[in-house]
Amino acid sequence: MIAVAVIASGCKHAPAIPEPQPSAARVAQQKVLAAAQAQLAQIPLPTKSRYVAVHSLNDWQNPYMTVQASMITLHVLLPDDNPSEFGQGGVLRPVAARRQELTLRLGDLPDALSAIPEEAWPYGRVIAVEEQGGVAPSERPAVRKNVESVLKSMNDLGVIAVEWNDQTGGVN
Repeated sequence: MIAVAVIASGCKHAPAIPEPQPSAARVAQQKVLAAAQAQLAQIPLPTKSRYVAVHSLNDWQNPYMTVQASMITLHVLLPDDNPSEFGQGGVLRPVAARRQELTLRLGDLPDALSAIPEEAWPYGRVIAVEEQGGVAPSERPAVRKNVESVLKSMNDLGVIAVEWNDQTGGVN
């Protein structure tokens, strides 16, 4: 009984360990992530039947990313603002004119994705992710590490990420 009292009394005087405070950069990063999550939540969940049959990134209508060793290229097909069918995809309204490419760092993805208009996500909240082709063997581990980081970031944002595989001609 006495030993229990001594141990219990010894615990009373133990100094409290302060909790580590997040850095200002970490707090700012969390705010950006929360804002992007809220914005992307406005986009409906994906409809797999609408995109599973797509076998070429040229036909993919949602945003997609090409992951490289030190950067990411975000490809976006902006919606056609003209509601008429006349001239759609022709010389006066080419699809290529609506394609945009942005070169980003991984940390810029939340802001970039949340800035894409909802109309540019016709399949819902799903994005294709491909590894850059023709990479030197020495750079492959860095590219793969970046792909894994992108996939984690998409998960954190609530965006379904599908890895694109050119060998099989579609999503994995």
